[in-house]
Amino acid sequence: MNSPDAIIVGAGQAGLAAARSLLARGLTPVVLEAGPEPVGSWPRYYDSLVLFSPARYSALPGLPFPGDPDRYPHRDEVVDYLRRYAATLDADIRTDHRVTEVHKDGGGFAVHTPTTTFTAPLLIAATGGCSAPHRPALPGLNTFTGQVLHAADYRSPDRFAGQRVVVVGARNSAVQIAVELARHAHVTLASRAPIRYAPQRLLGRDVHFWSAVLGYDRLPIGHLLRTKPGIPVVDDGTYRAAIEAGRAPRRPIFTHVDGHDVVWPDGQREHVDTILLATGYRPDLGYLAPLGALDPTGAPRHSRGLSCTHPGLGYVGLEWQRSFASATLRGVGRDADYISTRLLRRTSPGTRCCAPTRR
Repeated sequence: MNSPDAIIVGAGQAGLAAARSLLARGLTPVVLEAGPEPVGSWPRYYDSLVLFSPARYSALPGLPFPGDPDRYPHRDEVVDYLRRYAATLDADIRTDHRVTEVHKDGGGFAVHTPTTTFTAPLLIAATGGCSAPHRPALPGLNTFTGQVLHAADYRSPDRFAGQRVVVVGARNSAVQIAVELARHAHVTLASRAPIRYAPQRLLGRDVHFWSAVLGYDRLPIGHLLRTKPGIPVVDDGTYRAAIEAGRAPRRPIFTHVDGHDVVWPDGQREHVDTILLATGYRPDLGYLAPLGALDPTGAPRHSRGLSCTHPGLGYVGLEWQRSFASATLRGVGRDADYISTRLLRRTSPGTRCCAPTRR
């Protein structure tokens, strides 16, 4: 049985930022990563993914993103960056260690993998908010006789050449995938509400410059929001134009699926080969269920990343955990410092937070 000062579950951007923060405070954490490398979910995203934030706003604390700071890094560059970042940390990172469940162990936690149990007084769940693909229960979808995929299964458009494809979603990945697919297939973008766009540049500057200057990224308002606002599609001038020109037209979500057909709100039936769900992700925190740390929907009971049920438990990387940037490369470092400081104080948040976090 291994007993470090703290245990971090997940070695993506959130887990690495948490490890750096704990190390800076004199602790020796162990970081448990289910995958073969400390790079999180990034290698599993689609091949053409490019960040919509410039490199200067896409770095973790202590290591600038290499190259031109005003360029927009590719997915594979982010993977390489996280590899380098992990190598700079004097941390015990255990890959191929999937955490299956967590139990109380005296005043701390017993964290179980299929082969080993680790115990520590502090635990940070850093599997983030983008671990489990969200597949909404759309009417008739489970009876669709075509192909149903999630964006997590999408890599490139080649295999869809000539197909009739409906992409479901209204955020960045949905729009990016739909426009890319439209060069190879007949595509419709289906969403419950119209697409909201935000310009990539304002007054000659990337929108992230203004967000940083005005302090929007840092506003700790996540716990005040009854519902989390949707993130608009960051548009460099190509996405909205392509959709409004009809290359990947947007329609209200279909009312139901029948066999190989989707039925649109106007009653039109249409044969479809593939339904691609670009419907986002949810936190993958099932390993915390034995603790009673989750609400009935599987969401963590927390306030600003501090557990409402266990004083030594914290979270890093959740969407809107504390701010707009909480689940991003540029934001997880600030949240990691906040959580590390407060966990070390061993302050019980239970007196301030006892209701399930609103999602």
